Amino acid sequence: MTVEITSPEELRELLGEPVPRAIAKERTRLHERDRQWLAASPFCLVATSGADGSCDVSPKGDPAGFALVLDDRTIALPERPGNRRADGYRNILENPHVGLIFLIPGRTDTLRVNGRARLVRDAPWFDDMVVKGHRPILAVVVEVEQVFYHCAKAFLRSELWKPETWQPDVLPSRARLVKELEAPEESLEALESHYGPTYLTKLYT
Repeated sequence: MTVEITSPEELRELLGEPVPRAIAKERTRLHERDRQWLAASPFCLVATSGADGSCDVSPKGDPAGFALVLDDRTIALPERPGNRRADGYRNILENPHVGLIFLIPGRTDTLRVNGRARLVRDAPWFDDMVVKGHRPILAVVVEVEQVFYHCAKAFLRSELWKPETWQPDVLPSRARLVKELEAPEESLEALESHYGPTYLTKLYT
């Protein structure tokens, strides 16, 4: 039988109360340590939801420090060339609330930022976001409402940063997955060429 939880009271009874420090650690402005973390982070996850409640989590990555700190309440994330689905961007236009998790490779704690986002198509600080000659055509500007550090337990349990646990070949290659699930009409040879070494040359074009 499946036993569902249907109320906040039932959930709290099951989980127990959080320790005071877990509640008190939330802040509304970036600390200097947060700025240092953002300067060292090359990767984040951006969670959004549309007006109808549909959700999206999009990975964003660039050289460390790609999240530009505009002030102690505002950060900006540059757009880079991708598949143009724009799921998260369309969500932001409908519902500005976003959640971000910033990672530093090898670190088991993370920096979480929650706030309200808007899309900006140009600003003077776009010049500070140029990477390999690519100036972003838009940026996500996030007004910080909550910022705090998240504990290491998930990374320790998953052993995410332990190379001896990695199994990159447990599934077929990206080219083979595309052939099987997305573009069966394409030849495997053409897909392997597309996702091969030359793929790295197209990251900013």
